[in-house]
Amino acid sequence: MNRLSSLAATFALAVAGAAYAADPEPPAEASAGPVEKPSPEAVRAFWSFYFFGKGQGLVLADAKLCTDVVKEGPNKFDCAKEVSAAEGVKAPQVITVWQAYLLPKDDSIEDITIQLKLGDQIRETKDVKVDGKSIRSRQWTGLRIPKAGKWTITIMRGSEMLKSMELTAK
Repeated sequence: MNRLSSLAATFALAVAGAAYAADPEPPAEASAGPVEKPSPEAVRAFWSFYFFGKGQGLVLADAKLCTDVVKEGPNKFDCAKEVSAAEGVKAPQVITVWQAYLLPKDDSIEDITIQLKLGDQIRETKDVKVDGKSIRSRQWTGLRIPKAGKWTITIMRGSEMLKSMELTAK
């Protein structure tokens, strides 16, 4: 495992453990059973990044294509129903690009975009802003899938691709 993969794994473990302490209610994944306890090194790496990493960017911890976001209850602001890659969606349909980020405390990032493409053609671009007011910053962005086809949703920070997801509309 290279150093970058190791660091990414360390952050993922640290975020999973630390997110429980910051949220008034545990995320939906908490109900799935026991979670892996992060190593002391992972916790220290997380603390270092969260408390002293201002200006060093962000980590996209998770992104999903959803049909809705939970409005109330213990899973508030989580993906209510994830779009199945096998089933796709029936056009026209509004989908939600649900995102969870980690960024240093009190930092803010304003150069994130979400692109909606049909084939190689960009059909829509939306701006996303996140801040470090809490350990787990969640955002959701609505996109309208107007017609049938193979769509690609890409989350970008400047020229860096953070994640790309495919969706088929029938």
